[in-house]
Amino acid sequence: MSSKHLTLGSEDPPKTEGLLRLYSMKFCPFAQRARLVLNAKNIPHEIININLIEKPEWYIQINEKGLVPCLIDGPKTITESLDIADYLNDKYPEPPLYPADPEAKKRDQELIQKAGPAQGILFKILLSKDDSTTPEEWAKLLVDSLQDLENELGQRGTPFFGGENPGMVDYMIWPWAERAGSITCKLGKKLPLKDSDIPLLRKWRKSMLQHPVCKELYIDGERFWKIFVPSKITNEMPLYDEV
Repeated sequence: MSSKHLTLGSEDPPKTEGLLRLYSMKFCPFAQRARLVLNAKNIPHEIININLIEKPEWYIQINEKGLVPCLIDGPKTITESLDIADYLNDKYPEPPLYPADPEAKKRDQELIQKAGPAQGILFKILLSKDDSTTPEEWAKLLVDSLQDLENELGQRGTPFFGGENPGMVDYMIWPWAERAGSITCKLGKKLPLKDSDIPLLRKWRKSMLQHPVCKELYIDGERFWKIFVPSKITNEMPLYDEV
């Protein structure tokens, strides 16, 4: 994958026959979801990175919303990160990222949705323009929003939501857990968490950091923050698709 992001005046590169193509953006958490699943399943693919601030004119013909991720599989175009993840899991069943039991799979899908509030709080912290909310208050808001995930991980009694190895829940929420390191850059100090605050999720995050699939795509908090700052100036979040 080239790190170059195509922009205005560029051309859509010729497709490689037989390969899936993912239109992506290296720092986008939603696009990272798709890349994690592709890598977890060892699916041959090619990635074309898009500059989402100055988008190529031709990209609108591929995805009229101009967003990423966007997966091309022959004549099929799939957008939205969760739809892409489910499509890949169905078409390439090994290794399975959802439980075989339909009810258990539904529970996992619901759990992914429960991560939404925490994802929102993370970006509220990073986007805040004043100091009216203290680090302690941010910490409480974030911990409260993650309590359902903490409780679920405790009930499962496994290092990952997927068991002994990451599953779909793990990969779908990981991009935001990875970017949590940016909070220190914004606040100038670590978020003041107590030892009793979400201990299982904090241990889970350390385990995910060491997992080969996550390590391959990892971007540390400081680097993400340097990329994120230009977009936060306008408060328009131009780097992301599903905000």
